[in-house]
Amino acid sequence: MKRALNSLQEQLAEAVYGTGINGRNPSNTESRYVADTVKGSHDLTIVGFSLAKGMGVGNFLASETFNVGGYDWAIYFYPDGKNPEDNSLYVSVFVALVSEGTDVRAKFELRLIDQSGRGKHKVHSHFERSLERGPYTLKYHGSMWGYKRFYRRAQLESSDFVKDDTLKICCTVGVVVSAIHGPRLHYIRIPESNLGQQFGALLEDVENADVTFDVSGEKFHAHRVVLAARSPVFKSMFFGSSEEWNDKEISIEGTKPEVFKAMLHFIYRDTLPDLEEHADLEELSDPSPCFLTPETMIEYLLTAADRYGLRQLRWLCESRISQGITVSTVAKILELAQRYQASQLKSACLKFAASNLEEVMKSEGFEYLKENCPSLQLELLQTVAQFKDD
Repeated sequence: MKRALNSLQEQLAEAVYGTGINGRNPSNTESRYVADTVKGSHDLTIVGFSLAKGMGVGNFLASETFNVGGYDWAIYFYPDGKNPEDNSLYVSVFVALVSEGTDVRAKFELRLIDQSGRGKHKVHSHFERSLERGPYTLKYHGSMWGYKRFYRRAQLESSDFVKDDTLKICCTVGVVVSAIHGPRLHYIRIPESNLGQQFGALLEDVENADVTFDVSGEKFHAHRVVLAARSPVFKSMFFGSSEEWNDKEISIEGTKPEVFKAMLHFIYRDTLPDLEEHADLEELSDPSPCFLTPETMIEYLLTAADRYGLRQLRWLCESRISQGITVSTVAKILELAQRYQASQLKSACLKFAASNLEEVMKSEGFEYLKENCPSLQLELLQTVAQFKDD
């Protein structure tokens, strides 16, 4: 018995530690430290370069933020330089860490684009010197890497880097990521969450539903606690002072059944439904205004999101609608965004219209804005002016 027990202990030790109790039969193990660079680039175009002159030393134009390696970055361009001692003789360019982070190790490249077509770009690269000096370490939020004396202002103004009063700068960031790879003796794979599927199945559970909605004669069964958890409007309806709190069946006015069904899909599953499935596609030949296409469905869903306080649904709808912004549709979508206070969608429309102003002004939608939405036309002109300033 004792001999068998000792043998079992040795087998266990071999399996766990790779060696016997007495140190016999050692196994070779290995671990590797692997470091790599996650790279990404961002282009900053400065239109009206000459107008930026005179901003003052230390003042800068900032690009939109861009993400590389899980961190947010921005390009800072100083038209009159960053260093007071240089008396505005140089322009300065830096790349800054604008998200929270400590000891972020990265490599950088700043490229001033030659617009003559000859490809003679001005390049300041940290990548080429990384073997000598290693990656640069940014200690905290706001840390920067760049050049105070990036280029002489007077030479830059008369160079091929400026064309039609426009300057282009490309910034490449390479964030160092690392990991130690070794044998995983106790690794358990965790499956992805199926919470959305489980709640989706709950939506089909008519037997345990405790409220029914009548939408234009079509019945929808649901669960008060789920609706209340997702929507402040439903929470007030069921658990506030509303007279409907104890009603078993509630009539919904002003919402189409297909839209209400799609909204319930989002409430239970936290995703947008298949809009073609929910739209009335079988009635494709029906010219009546009741016919719903996927495009009109998403607009009706935006209305429902606004009515029931579903913020995430609102954002999803804004994102989907923004994919359809064109010269011919931007005015209509802009008016829709204004009506439902869809701020992100409105901003996207204004930026698109400002970037394509000449074509947009020729569209029928722009004429509609002039006649019916003068405040939006004014905001558009203000956005155009802001684009020129930037």
